[in-house]
Amino acid sequence: EEERNKRRRKKTPSKHKTKMRGNHRKLGRNSSHRIAMLRTMVDQLIQNQRIRTTLAKAKEIKPLADKMVTLGKRGTLEARRKAVAFLRTDESLHKVFTEMAERYKLRNGGYTRLVHLPPRQKDGAKMAVVEYVDREGEIWPAKPPQEGQVLPNRLFPPALNAALKATQPKDDA
Repeated sequence: EEERNKRRRKKTPSKHKTKMRGNHRKLGRNSSHRIAMLRTMVDQLIQNQRIRTTLAKAKEIKPLADKMVTLGKRGTLEARRKAVAFLRTDESLHKVFTEMAERYKLRNGGYTRLVHLPPRQKDGAKMAVVEYVDREGEIWPAKPPQEGQVLPNRLFPPALNAALKATQPKDDA
């Protein structure tokens, strides 16, 4: 009987590992409240281009805000329906699909920036600012390319190279 128990305890390792779920912060709220809060914060970020919040909330809204810009750049009916289901106001929806899609058409990802701030005075919560990049009045303006800097080709797809050559003045000499 002891041998049978040993065999019973010994388990073969599974080929398929289960995927861990819950890769998000709960932020002290139930799921419906958390989703509603994040939707509102992303909507406010789109309207104001910058919001100040706690670090944990900022880290949660950053990928959601980037996703809205990606949907705006796609510009398809499916993308618009997904954005309508997430965003709260028509003004922010219009802004994503017109102004922001145009602004970020040459940028592949990284539409938002997270800047750490000093802790909040009352409770010591870590604070941060989330803002969209490549706009007027940003906290950290983007660095211009240095003189003689060689950029990898993957940053400039063929269509962009053609556009850059078309904008450069031609030498008639």
